[in-house]
Amino acid sequence: MSALAAIRDGKTIARRNLTTLRRTPGALVTGFAQPIIFVLILAFVFGGALGGKDYREFLIGGILAQTLTFNSSFTAVYLAKDLHQGMVDRFRVLPMSRIGVILGRVWADLMTSMVSIMIILICGTAIGWRINGDPLHIALTLFLLVLYTFAISWVGAVIAMTARSVEVAQSLGLLWLFPVCFISGAFVSADMLPASLQGFAQWNPVTAVATAARHGFGNVPPENFQVATGWPAQNSMLYAFVCCAVIIAVFAPIASAQYRSISRR
Repeated sequence: MSALAAIRDGKTIARRNLTTLRRTPGALVTGFAQPIIFVLILAFVFGGALGGKDYREFLIGGILAQTLTFNSSFTAVYLAKDLHQGMVDRFRVLPMSRIGVILGRVWADLMTSMVSIMIILICGTAIGWRINGDPLHIALTLFLLVLYTFAISWVGAVIAMTARSVEVAQSLGLLWLFPVCFISGAFVSADMLPASLQGFAQWNPVTAVATAARHGFGNVPPENFQVATGWPAQNSMLYAFVCCAVIIAVFAPIASAQYRSISRR
């Protein structure tokens, strides 16, 4: 099967996945409501101690990075469900590209994550967050967020291929997210974390995406925050794009190889 065939089959599978989601809208409530809850809690419960209104300018970039990272669990769960409930067995007997099944899942989750981005931006605007960047940097930031969503979905695909059941995929899909999202510069400056965690946080892709989003949208940290230092912070946009490229280069071939191995059984 050619690359064009894989893209064509991926689009067909993506339409099937989006139709399934449209008929079960309850499955999306968690994904769409979660960022709103995080924004409200962090802005109004903890935000007062972290900088008040100024912290809301800092917060939204972190919420975007955290939400898009968490959305990779959707890829893990729904792809695992297709694998273990026989849907992939049906695809296997059809004359279609093997990689098209994974591409369809990733693209469908990309669409839902774009809705999540819109919800976060609207919610942020409602609490006083504003975009202060120039149009070029804003467009570059939105492109970065979409690319990061595409990249991180391949991590979810690898987890789905590795798990032996939907329940295991759900657990594994969430297990790694908490340390990756919270040992980062998503909600406070990486330099404000304990010294033993600063190195991980500074080079964490979540930190890079959150910092790049703040720079792109023209948001500045509160006055009492330490300004993050080091190459990743000073070149956050470049480093964030590099992280996306590395994640895709590593996890997309692994997911494809695992799927081919499963298809041969």
